[in-house]
Amino acid sequence: MHQKLLLDKISSVLAVTEQSNAAKLLKLIDEAGRIFVGGAGRSGLVSRFFAMRLVHSGYQVNMVGEIVTPAIKAGDLFLVISGSGGTKTLLPLLETAKSKGAKIVVVSMKNKSPMSDMADLTVQIGNDDSFGLTQGMPMGTSFELSTLIYLEAVISELIHAKGLTEEGMRAIHANLE
Repeated sequence: MHQKLLLDKISSVLAVTEQSNAAKLLKLIDEAGRIFVGGAGRSGLVSRFFAMRLVHSGYQVNMVGEIVTPAIKAGDLFLVISGSGGTKTLLPLLETAKSKGAKIVVVSMKNKSPMSDMADLTVQIGNDDSFGLTQGMPMGTSFELSTLIYLEAVISELIHAKGLTEEGMRAIHANLE
């Protein structure tokens, strides 16, 4: 029963998510010199999933906030995941990225937000009515899981478009774990 609740909710959110944004996101990824990925809390964990798959796909990726993350500059892409689109700790990071000439992608449950005001692309997961309270799915669960599935589908599209193989991706996978 609970698995069905989660799967049905994720399916309903993804059914109303604008699908054309995937191609726009992939274009920005391909045009980027380097890709910086960030988020806070559980959205930060989803951002790490996506960053790892981008690395497996051959992109130069940095996680924002890591001690070895280099300075962002013009030609780079900063992708941030924030359900609210207004996470206070992330807003200054977007301002810095924008001031350095980087492109910004915001993945959010909100189409309009302080972050989307700075973004070159806002990928709204679901729509404005998708995230009402659902018992058994507390505090952002439906956004985070829907975002994870959406971004995995973007990676799947990228894999097919570029003809990437399991063997090639595995060869890039971390071997110092």
